[in-house]
Amino acid sequence: MKSFFKNLFSKDKDDIDPMKKFLVAGLGNIGNEYANTRHNIGFKILDFFAEREAFSFETNKLGATATYKFKGRTFILLKPSTYMNLSGKAVKYWMTKEKIAPENLLVITDDINLPFGTIRLKTKGSDGGHNGLKDIQQQLGTTVYNRFRFGVGADFSKGKQVDYVLGEWSDEENGKMKERLERSVELIKSFGTAGVNNTMNTFNNT
Repeated sequence: MKSFFKNLFSKDKDDIDPMKKFLVAGLGNIGNEYANTRHNIGFKILDFFAEREAFSFETNKLGATATYKFKGRTFILLKPSTYMNLSGKAVKYWMTKEKIAPENLLVITDDINLPFGTIRLKTKGSDGGHNGLKDIQQQLGTTVYNRFRFGVGADFSKGKQVDYVLGEWSDEENGKMKERLERSVELIKSFGTAGVNNTMNTFNNT
């Protein structure tokens, strides 16, 4: 961990203050066949964010990126193009390129252990069997990084987990989605402006 971040902040005089710069990585899989699946909630939240705040993503190395500025903070938003299992490669690259402090990383992921729409922010933890988080942990060499877990529920029978997370949202879930996406965008903005602890107190389990 120390070796990876050793020279992260050798910044030029014109660089943005690294403590006011954040990387928000929404996890998902590229391709139209995955667009409306539960596993792609990270992409869905960031796409909703872009639509609501009128900014756009552009194709870059290892992912699509966008920059959003709010209350003196700069948010680098990332949708990795590596597919879920190699998400850490994209996260590590953009942390290094943009000189993002480890505590200013936020990873958005689906979570089958939470009921649909439940949102929970954590500062550390295991990968919980999630391949995207597993690769991020391996690439960064730590389990200490902020993750925003969006509940997708666990309405599947034994052995059907993959089919469930790669399945599309139900009509009932889609009907509730907009409000949950709006709440998710507010969480991201709060993370950068109010700090992780205040954001956890305000948003967890709401």
